[in-house]
Amino acid sequence: MAISVQRFIKLANFYNQTAMIMSAICVNKGGIAMENYNGRFYAADLLEYIVEYGRRLVEVDKNLSPEIVNLINRFAVQFEKVKDLTTPTQKPIYEMSLEEFEKIMNI
Repeated sequence: MAISVQRFIKLANFYNQTAMIMSAICVNKGGIAMENYNGRFYAADLLEYIVEYGRRLVEVDKNLSPEIVNLINRFAVQFEKVKDLTTPTQKPIYEMSLEEFEKIMNI
């Protein structure tokens, strides 16, 4: 897939719609806080993907409009607040240190 501004904008719109739907679900379930909603992990993973896509877009296209760069930066700031909610990247066992392996195996 080619990295393009149009695809980034589609991803950004998708994330914004997802956040709006998540908010509506929380209200519908009795006003639970977004911090207690299970979908927050999915939203954090999605935001991580969008931030990485934006970072690569900046690397590829040096003539991005300031609006797009500002949007990428806003997503990055938002991601910093929720990065501890993302699904951890797991290394193959043969690349792990003993401590990492013990932590994964709960030893």
